[in-house]
This record gives sequence, structure tokens and C-alpha cells, in this order.
Amino acid sequence: MSESIDNQTPPSGGRGAHVCLTPALLPLFSVEEYIVVVIDVFRATSSICYGIENGAEAIIPVSQVEECAAYREKGLDYLLAAERDGKVVDGFDFGNSPFSYTAEKVAGKTVVLTTTNGTHALHLSRAAKKIVIGSFLNLTALSDWLKTQNDNVLLVCAGWKNNFNLEDTLFAGAVTDQLKTDGYVLDDAALAANDLYQLGKHDINDYLKKTSHGERLKKLGIQKDIDFCLQVDIATAIPVLDGERLVKLQQ
Repeated sequence: MSESIDNQTPPSGGRGAHVCLTPALLPLFSVEEYIVVVIDVFRATSSICYGIENGAEAIIPVSQVEECAAYREKGLDYLLAAERDGKVVDGFDFGNSPFSYTAEKVAGKTVVLTTTNGTHALHLSRAAKKIVIGSFLNLTALSDWLKTQNDNVLLVCAGWKNNFNLEDTLFAGAVTDQLKTDGYVLDDAALAANDLYQLGKHDINDYLKKTSHGERLKKLGIQKDIDFCLQVDIATAIPVLDGERLVKLQQ
């Protein structure tokens, strides 16, 4: 006999800041009661933030490589970006390296993007009140904006193929570190993420050298991507999902 699942809901009488440590746990949350922040530090959400900061008109996240490829048949002047297992998929313009999202490449353009983890987490969060994109690049701008919203926040860590990862959780801890001073009630996962952030905040790059996904990327020869994604507050743009498109949040 199957048992019903009691979804985690925000606290009554105050704003909650909760953390979903992997997309596999999303069914345990009443997503429709939150603003969701999607986090995929290495590298999807970092690249999305950087692309929108650099003037990309929109980034369209899709789940499957085939969906991305289908845009080629539509005859639109879109850039097609596809990544799987850290590598650019053959036949696409680029993957999810932040160095592909410079102003010279994406300003005024629409990018269709599919990644191993980040776009998957985003699509599973679609019932949310609003979906925004977070990275170390826009940490303070994102946190300051969340404080102005009278809504509960769910920080969704993309992880790695539905498993927990350290870098996304550390970023969730960085956000909760700012929100906890504004009266947010943290759940246990948020408290744990914040404790991890206290351990690593003085040298984030050094702390995250141990991560398994960081090791995957190093083996692909893209240490520079890791270093770039761990820069703090070099962007102020907050990407927000508007229909099918991620665009710059207008404040």
C-alpha cells in the first residue's frame, strides 16, 4: 500500500528560505508556493547569468538535445548550445562555457540551451511562482532582489545527474547567509548549506577544489571555466523565466 507524500511547505507567519539539494527531491516541495532560484554553478547558470549580463536578448532552456536541434529547422537566427557530460555536443554552436557568452558572441542574440543538469532542474521547477537564475557572478544582486519580494524562496541545486553536489549547495548557503539576516526562516537543508558556506567562504575556489564535477571539468582541460564561475559579483543581471525564455529581470 503506497503512502502519500507530505510536501514541504513554507512556514506560516514569515518568509521561508529552503534548499532542495537535488532535483530528485523536488517532488517533496510544494513548488508553486515559492520563488525558485535554479543553481548550476559549473556551468549552466553561471553562463546564463553572464550571457544575459552581456546583452543576450534571451536564452531558451530546453531539456533535450533533440529539442535544441529542432530550432535549426525553424529557420530562426538563433545560436544553439548543447552540453552533455561537460562536453559540447557535436554539431552545435557551443556548450555552456561562460567564455561562449561574451558580448561579442551573444549581444542581441537568442540562445537555445540544453545542459546535463541545469536545464533539467529548471524544467522540473516550472510550477513555481517565478523562476530566477543564480550564480556566484550575481550573488549580491540576486540576494538583494529576493529580500524585496514578499515570497518564500526555494533554492534548487541542479547537482550532477540528480545527485548532490558541493558547489551548488555552497552557493545556496551563500544566498541563505544573506537572507537569514532579513528574517527568513531556514529549513534544515538551508542551515546545512549555510554551515558549508561558513567553512568555504574565505576561499571558495580552494574549498571547491575537492568537488567531483570540478575534477571532471579539469580532466576536460577547462580549469579556466571553474575559476571564472567562482568569481563573486561581477554581474548584476538576474535572468528570469518569461514564458519559454530567460530574459533580464526588469526592476
